[in-house]
Amino acid sequence: MIRIVEDLGGDWRRLDERIDCVTEEIEQLARGTESCRQLMTVPGIGPIIASAMVAAIGNGASFAKGRDFAAWLGLVPKQMSTGDRTILGRISKRGNRYLRTLFMQGARVILLRPVNWAKHSFGPWLTAAAKRLHHNVLATALANKLARIAWTILAQRRNYEARLIADVA
Repeated sequence: MIRIVEDLGGDWRRLDERIDCVTEEIEQLARGTESCRQLMTVPGIGPIIASAMVAAIGNGASFAKGRDFAAWLGLVPKQMSTGDRTILGRISKRGNRYLRTLFMQGARVILLRPVNWAKHSFGPWLTAAAKRLHHNVLATALANKLARIAWTILAQRRNYEARLIADVA
């Protein structure tokens, strides 16, 4: 039994080494691409999200605006409307599941450190939203905002600036 557990431990260590190698390759590729470098200036977006986004949508020209990209990811609520009454439901969860998951994880990372919210100009919006929204709904709203910001950066070929949040919101 001890030998089997030692073999499994060795397999685990080799798997960790392989994951580290692949992660390093992704980081090097992301640093070598201008689009990825620009995307990585956005808080919550690192090399994995940036490279996945560039791989999925290229330069973002296939979307007319950031909301279209967020809808394609499935980060906007389903709309059920009758007459003059609009009811917003759950997020649609359509589109690219992997990229949507990455944006949700990026949003959750930002939410872990409320001290840094003001540094990235998320402070007033996140503070107000945190008081009235459930933490999962808040993470989804922030992921939606991050996706819109990321699309804007990709489509306009510029780096993230704190004032960009006001332009997208």
